[in-house]
Amino acid sequence: MQRRIGVMIHSDDPIVRSGVVSILRNRPELNLLAEDDPADASVLVLCADVIDEAALGVLRKQWRAGMTQTVLLVGHIKEADLFGALECGVRAIVRRQEASPERVVHAIQTADRGAGDLPPDLLGGLLGNIGRSLRGGAATGEVPLTGFSQREIDVIKLVAEGLETREIAKKLSYSERTVKNVLQGIMLRQGLRNRAHVVAYAAREGYLR
Repeated sequence: MQRRIGVMIHSDDPIVRSGVVSILRNRPELNLLAEDDPADASVLVLCADVIDEAALGVLRKQWRAGMTQTVLLVGHIKEADLFGALECGVRAIVRRQEASPERVVHAIQTADRGAGDLPPDLLGGLLGNIGRSLRGGAATGEVPLTGFSQREIDVIKLVAEGLETREIAKKLSYSERTVKNVLQGIMLRQGLRNRAHVVAYAAREGYLR
């Protein structure tokens, strides 16, 4: 018997939430759960018009509670907003105008497996940014093929202390974009899922002693 994926749907707009529930309610692959019953939820579907502080606040809250597999169903998203979403456990992004039932279910299944599903334009921009960051570091010998550079270790240590991106950037005199690029570069190169995974990996390899 096929396992049903426990799904929790969040939206500040009850009409939007009702619409998403209506297109997913009868899907045999899914088990829709109430927001006050998150224990069995494997995937959060967050519906938002844009990635603003309110949306990031919900993502951070769920990430800290252990809900690390999130599908973002969004009206508009800019490339500049992508890093913040990915840092908070977003695995898949579906633009609202492309949100057919099959498309949303596929994104949920992908997130449940711990894999990623991004629109091609956002994925291309993300890989381009990371590639430029890695090439720039490699030119100065900063980014090794294995292990971590000193800059990466500095960032990871502050992540381990619980600092947010803004605080890390201020402490190291970097831009927030640089901090995000460093973390995403580590995740891509080492095959790590999120900040917690980065810290655990670095600790296991002896970089946080």
